[in-house]
Amino acid sequence: MNAFFSSIRKLGFRRGPQRLAGGISGGLAAATGLNVWLVRLLVLLSFLLPVVGIGLYVVVWVLLPWQDGTIPLERLFGGREIR
Repeated sequence: MNAFFSSIRKLGFRRGPQRLAGGISGGLAAATGLNVWLVRLLVLLSFLLPVVGIGLYVVVWVLLPWQDGTIPLERLFGGREIR
């Protein structure tokens, strides 16, 4: 399981520092170079799709590392915290 979480961290994708809720949109905006408000609008529009919008957001939320490298799903399983 540690290899899985380590591979997620190696992607270099983190929650954005400009966050309103979970930081997913801020992270996407930072990675793509798009305006954070445009990405937030696109994420909100994706919620109109039956399962894809909210379901995918929840999956990304539990797997995407915070700025300090901790992953919510790993913490839920009692994994180590990286500081």
